[in-house]
Amino acid sequence: MEALNFPAYSFRLQRRGGQVYLLDPLRRRWVRLTPEEWVRQHLAQYLVQALGCPPSLVALEVSFADQGMARRADLLVYDRQGRPLLLAECKAPSVSITQEVVEQAGRYNRVVRAPYLLVTNGQVHYAWRIDSARHTMTPLTHLPSFAEMIRRM
Repeated sequence: MEALNFPAYSFRLQRRGGQVYLLDPLRRRWVRLTPEEWVRQHLAQYLVQALGCPPSLVALEVSFADQGMARRADLLVYDRQGRPLLLAECKAPSVSITQEVVEQAGRYNRVVRAPYLLVTNGQVHYAWRIDSARHTMTPLTHLPSFAEMIRRM
Protein backbone atom coordinates (compact mmCIF):
# COMPACT_ATOMS: atom_id res chain seq x y z
CA MET A 1 0.00 0.00 0.00
CA GLU A 2 0.96 3.59 -0.56
CA ALA A 3 2.86 5.56 2.10
CA LEU A 4 0.62 8.06 3.86
CA ASN A 5 1.07 11.38 5.63
CA PHE A 6 0.57 9.72 9.04
CA PRO A 7 3.06 8.10 11.41
CA ALA A 8 3.83 4.48 10.51
CA TYR A 9 1.60 1.97 12.29
CA SER A 10 1.89 -1.79 12.39
CA PHE A 11 -1.09 -3.86 11.23
CA ARG A 12 -1.72 -7.59 11.00
CA LEU A 13 -2.32 -8.57 7.38
CA GLN A 14 -3.54 -11.83 5.90
CA ARG A 15 -3.96 -12.99 2.31
CA ARG A 16 -7.17 -14.88 1.43
CA GLY A 17 -8.02 -16.00 -2.07
CA GLY A 18 -5.88 -13.37 -3.75
CA GLN A 19 -7.08 -10.51 -1.54
CA VAL A 20 -5.40 -8.91 1.46
CA TYR A 21 -7.24 -8.46 4.76
CA LEU A 22 -6.29 -6.34 7.76
CA LEU A 23 -7.17 -7.11 11.36
CA ASP A 24 -9.01 -3.98 12.48
CA PRO A 25 -8.02 -3.46 16.14
CA LEU A 26 -11.08 -1.29 16.86
CA ARG A 27 -13.75 -3.48 15.26
CA ARG A 28 -11.84 -6.64 16.21
CA ARG A 29 -12.44 -8.30 12.86
CA TRP A 30 -10.72 -8.84 9.55
CA VAL A 31 -11.60 -6.29 6.84
CA ARG A 32 -10.63 -6.30 3.18
CA LEU A 33 -7.71 -3.95 2.65
CA THR A 34 -8.61 -1.32 0.08
CA PRO A 35 -6.79 1.99 -0.42
CA GLU A 36 -9.60 3.80 1.44
CA GLU A 37 -9.46 1.29 4.30
CA TRP A 38 -5.69 1.85 4.52
CA VAL A 39 -6.37 5.57 5.07
CA ARG A 40 -9.21 4.88 7.54
CA GLN A 41 -7.02 2.54 9.63
CA HIS A 42 -4.14 5.01 9.76
CA LEU A 43 -6.46 7.84 10.75
CA ALA A 44 -8.01 5.70 13.51
CA GLN A 45 -4.59 4.81 14.91
CA TYR A 46 -3.46 8.44 14.70
CA LEU A 47 -6.52 9.55 16.66
CA VAL A 48 -5.94 6.91 19.33
CA GLN A 49 -2.15 6.90 19.59
CA ALA A 50 -1.23 10.51 18.80
CA LEU A 51 -4.32 12.50 19.81
CA GLY A 52 -5.42 10.45 22.83
CA CYS A 53 -8.88 9.41 21.68
CA PRO A 54 -10.08 6.45 23.78
CA PRO A 55 -10.39 3.46 21.41
CA SER A 56 -13.86 2.70 22.78
CA LEU A 57 -15.04 6.14 21.57
CA VAL A 58 -13.79 5.72 17.98
CA ALA A 59 -16.22 4.04 15.57
CA LEU A 60 -15.60 3.14 11.94
CA GLU A 61 -18.16 2.94 9.14
CA VAL A 62 -21.09 4.23 11.18
CA SER A 63 -24.48 3.95 9.45
CA PHE A 64 -27.14 6.63 9.71
CA ALA A 65 -30.14 7.87 7.72
CA ASP A 66 -30.21 11.16 5.83
CA GLN A 67 -33.58 12.14 4.36
CA GLY A 68 -34.58 8.49 4.15
CA MET A 69 -31.32 7.45 2.50
CA ALA A 70 -28.83 5.11 4.12
CA ARG A 71 -25.44 6.78 4.61
CA ARG A 72 -22.19 5.76 6.24
CA ALA A 73 -19.63 7.95 7.98
CA ASP A 74 -16.09 6.61 7.63
CA LEU A 75 -15.14 7.48 11.20
CA LEU A 76 -16.83 9.06 14.20
CA VAL A 77 -15.27 9.99 17.52
CA TYR A 78 -17.67 10.41 20.42
CA ASP A 79 -17.28 12.35 23.66
CA ARG A 80 -17.64 10.55 26.99
CA GLN A 81 -21.40 11.22 27.00
CA GLY A 82 -21.81 9.48 23.63
CA ARG A 83 -22.28 12.66 21.58
CA PRO A 84 -20.51 12.94 18.20
CA LEU A 85 -17.29 14.93 18.54
CA LEU A 86 -15.53 14.40 15.20
CA LEU A 87 -16.79 13.17 11.86
CA ALA A 88 -14.13 12.10 9.35
CA GLU A 89 -14.52 11.29 5.68
CA CYS A 90 -11.70 9.20 4.20
CA LYS A 91 -10.84 8.78 0.55
CA ALA A 92 -8.22 6.66 -1.19
CA PRO A 93 -4.86 8.40 -1.74
CA SER A 94 -5.61 8.57 -5.47
CA VAL A 95 -8.80 10.60 -4.85
CA SER A 96 -8.34 14.37 -4.68
CA ILE A 97 -9.96 16.27 -1.83
CA THR A 98 -12.31 18.42 -3.87
CA GLN A 99 -15.14 20.77 -2.94
CA GLU A 100 -17.50 17.86 -3.67
CA VAL A 101 -15.76 15.71 -1.02
CA VAL A 102 -15.98 18.53 1.52
CA GLU A 103 -19.66 19.03 0.70
CA GLN A 104 -20.31 15.29 1.16
CA ALA A 105 -18.74 15.42 4.63
CA GLY A 106 -20.71 18.58 5.40
CA ARG A 107 -24.01 16.90 4.36
CA TYR A 108 -23.23 13.96 6.63
CA ASN A 109 -22.38 16.32 9.46
CA ARG A 110 -25.66 18.19 9.16
CA VAL A 111 -27.22 14.93 10.40
CA VAL A 112 -24.47 13.86 12.85
CA ARG A 113 -23.78 17.40 14.20
CA ALA A 114 -20.18 16.84 15.32
CA PRO A 115 -18.32 20.04 16.24
CA TYR A 116 -15.20 18.86 14.34
CA LEU A 117 -14.99 17.75 10.73
CA LEU A 118 -12.05 16.16 8.91
CA VAL A 119 -11.55 15.04 5.32
CA THR A 120 -8.44 13.15 4.28
CA ASN A 121 -7.02 11.01 1.52
CA GLY A 122 -4.05 10.05 3.67
CA GLN A 123 -1.83 12.56 1.88
CA VAL A 124 -3.78 15.77 2.44
CA HIS A 125 -5.89 16.52 5.52
CA TYR A 126 -8.40 19.33 6.04
CA ALA A 127 -10.07 19.97 9.39
CA TRP A 128 -12.68 22.45 10.59
CA ARG A 129 -14.37 23.52 13.80
CA ILE A 130 -18.11 23.58 13.14
CA ASP A 131 -20.53 25.99 14.79
CA SER A 132 -23.94 24.56 13.92
CA ALA A 133 -25.83 27.43 15.56
CA ARG A 134 -24.03 30.03 13.41
CA HIS A 135 -23.66 27.74 10.37
CA THR A 136 -19.91 28.39 10.18
CA MET A 137 -16.87 26.25 9.43
CA THR A 138 -13.57 27.55 10.81
CA PRO A 139 -10.51 25.96 9.16
CA LEU A 140 -7.98 24.45 11.57
CA THR A 141 -4.24 24.30 11.03
CA HIS A 142 -4.11 21.02 12.96
CA LEU A 143 -6.55 18.59 14.51
CA PRO A 144 -6.69 19.16 18.28
CA SER A 145 -6.13 16.36 20.77
CA PHE A 146 -9.15 14.57 22.23
CA ALA A 147 -8.78 16.54 25.48
CA GLU A 148 -8.65 19.85 23.56
CA MET A 149 -11.71 18.95 21.48
CA ILE A 150 -13.64 18.10 24.67
CA ARG A 151 -12.60 21.39 26.32
CA ARG A 152 -13.73 23.42 23.31
CA MET A 153 -17.19 21.82 22.97
